[in-house]
Amino acid sequence: MQLIYEKSQPGRRALRLDALDVPPCQLPKELCRAEEAALPEMAEIDVVRHFTHLSQRNVGIDDTFYPLGSCTMKYNPKIAEVAAAEPGMSQLHPHFSSSPTFESECQGAYALIHELERQLAEVAGMKAASLQPIAGAHGELTGTLLMAAYHKDKGNAHKDTIIIPDSAHGTNPASAVMAGFKVVEIPSDADGTIHLDAFEAMLTDNVAGIMLTCPNTHGLFEKDVAKIAKLAHSKDALLYYDGANLNAIVGQCRPGDLGFDVMHYNLHKTFATPHGMGGPGCGPVGVSERLLPYLPGPRVVPDGDGFTLATPEKSIGRIAAFFGNYLIAVRAYAYLRHYGDAGLKEVSRNAVLNANYIFARLKGTYKAAFPGNFMHECIFTASPQAQKGIHATDIAKSLLDRGFHAPTIYFPLTVKECLMIEPTETESKETLDAFCDAMLAIAAAVDAAPDSLHAAPVSTPVGRLDEVKAARDLNCACL
Repeated sequence: MQLIYEKSQPGRRALRLDALDVPPCQLPKELCRAEEAALPEMAEIDVVRHFTHLSQRNVGIDDTFYPLGSCTMKYNPKIAEVAAAEPGMSQLHPHFSSSPTFESECQGAYALIHELERQLAEVAGMKAASLQPIAGAHGELTGTLLMAAYHKDKGNAHKDTIIIPDSAHGTNPASAVMAGFKVVEIPSDADGTIHLDAFEAMLTDNVAGIMLTCPNTHGLFEKDVAKIAKLAHSKDALLYYDGANLNAIVGQCRPGDLGFDVMHYNLHKTFATPHGMGGPGCGPVGVSERLLPYLPGPRVVPDGDGFTLATPEKSIGRIAAFFGNYLIAVRAYAYLRHYGDAGLKEVSRNAVLNANYIFARLKGTYKAAFPGNFMHECIFTASPQAQKGIHATDIAKSLLDRGFHAPTIYFPLTVKECLMIEPTETESKETLDAFCDAMLAIAAAVDAAPDSLHAAPVSTPVGRLDEVKAARDLNCACL
């Protein structure tokens, strides 16, 4: 397929502007280009067709099952897109704050921000929440900065360490280090949950906090979470909840009730807003009473019949411009209002049901990584297939030939030849069965036609790449 620059024709235009009927405004010379920008010149229909064809060469949540474990690729309901496109939302310029009457002009947005923060806090059993962080990892960093502010305020200079499980997302240790902490890794037990004896041995007076995902990245609920929280608090250590897997328990139990002091939410993972490059993102934080004074500011607070802005007395300050990615928050608000309490309970029930249905269909053919049932995602190891020369990456690429996006592979690192499958609650039994049939057909091909798996994918616009060569030679043609 040609690049858009290769399709360019000199003098061709997508639109033509009317002649100016006012004097032109000249930019300062130092801001002007020495020569014209080399932009493609094309008609509008050719531009539309070019990018439409590009979109058809990829897969996405709107056109195929996307079982990307750990990342929770949820369908984004169109009702939320409609809400975010409302003129009162989409055309509210962030610089309204420069207007002398900005507070009266922004009352609707303030009301939505205040109500969404209240709802997020309620869902998680937290005292309050802040929408400022603009991504999940940014929410993690904000949470660890809040932990640091708490200990600094109490004079806990000796508390310089955070405990993180070996199965955690890589952003956990990165966020802790960026906030000034040392990191120690705690191993998993044979059942895939935290090794409790190892935790007790690590829990010294120097520990400032523990970062947990619950259910964890093995897809398992941390059965000792209440005991972990009690032990941590006995040392004045804070418990951090990584909200990546909240979709498994939303409406069923609340992190705050389990003993967590601070958490981040991934709105794209739990409340169906766009994910990744389909974003932008939003990673709010929730806090318990003890961390309330340190929340980012300014915050929207009630003021008579309306709302105004105020900053908590010991706030860590602003960590994003304005109120983060506001229109992503609007989508989450629409999602929460649409489902309500009863609907959120159904979300988590169906997410767990779907994951365990896939597990039940595949566990006789693929080896389970851990004993027992899973929560929102099930994890297999392709080690038996690897012994026959077929690795997790071969299975993943073979799924592309069968019309499915691959699940997460090789993560978490604690599972060799890992296949992490997360169907989410929105997938039908027919879709799950079609996916399982494809996985079973691939397993059968391991013995019958292994070379076909080594070559996969063969039906996609781009075939298997030489990934090693691509990593070593960034300018190579590695098709």
